[in-house]
Amino acid sequence: MTTAAHSVVEPSPRSKAIAGTLVVIYAVISMIPLVWIGLTALKTPSDAIAYPPKILFTPSIAGFCDLFTTQSRQTEDYIAKLPPPTDTCDEITRSRGLVTAGPSNFMPRFFNSFIIAFGSTFLAVALGTLAAYGFSRFKVPLADDLLFFILSTRMMPPIAVAIPIYLMYRELGLSDTHLGMILLYTAVNVSLAVWLMKGFIDEIPREYEEAAMIDGYTRLQAFRKVVLPQAATGIAATAIFCLIFAWNEYAFAVLLTSGEAQTAPPFIPIIIGEGGQDWPAVAAGTTLFLIPIVVFTVLLRKHLLRGITFGAVRK
Repeated sequence: MTTAAHSVVEPSPRSKAIAGTLVVIYAVISMIPLVWIGLTALKTPSDAIAYPPKILFTPSIAGFCDLFTTQSRQTEDYIAKLPPPTDTCDEITRSRGLVTAGPSNFMPRFFNSFIIAFGSTFLAVALGTLAAYGFSRFKVPLADDLLFFILSTRMMPPIAVAIPIYLMYRELGLSDTHLGMILLYTAVNVSLAVWLMKGFIDEIPREYEEAAMIDGYTRLQAFRKVVLPQAATGIAATAIFCLIFAWNEYAFAVLLTSGEAQTAPPFIPIIIGEGGQDWPAVAAGTTLFLIPIVVFTVLLRKHLLRGITFGAVRK
């Protein structure tokens, strides 16, 4: 009688099929809101608020036109005297009895998000890597207590410190400035960066650095030429998590910015169209706002997956 051997480590085909089905179902459910936002961005204002919701509709770029321009209502006689429309958006706007008054504030807010999010991510990862290296390689008094204190700053809800930070920023002249928001997001993210990077650096054998210093490298040179390349996976994973927070942060952005340094998250929800909320424009802004973070994550996805599982299996 022949029996098939079965590994206790390798999952059975049935287990793989069940796990794969659950993953697909979860992915589909997770993607439904994003797909709906993308579809809403291609609807007209009337289709966006139709009940029951329209799944089949004629695509329109009216939402993107409303997002990038400001418009005003004019009489038919006034519109008739205007020169021919210069582009598709101008044609769509005039068909609704409106004229384009100028560009909107979306692009400046979008660039503010770029500057603040990437600037704070760079500083948080740089400072977090240096601090994590110190905790990992040197005997720091009360290291465990300090690490817990650093992590506890991440547990605090933003609203708990919003008013003190607002008063402090007003006195220092940092309200509604790029520098103020970069410093604030760096302070919030550096705790996460320290904890993540310490785990990665702990997994890098000390012998690599010792061998480099025996060959004549200084501690700083060994850190830069030996540790950093080995920790590239951890740096990429940490950068993704820090960037996601800074890119999407809403509470501090609402309280501390209003014009010069305002980011896209507090600006998109207040896009007002004729007669109320312009949902296609809101959806268009959300769709465009998602693209950079998705591209950044996809480009670093290999590092992210390796970083999450780094150190899970020890040889």
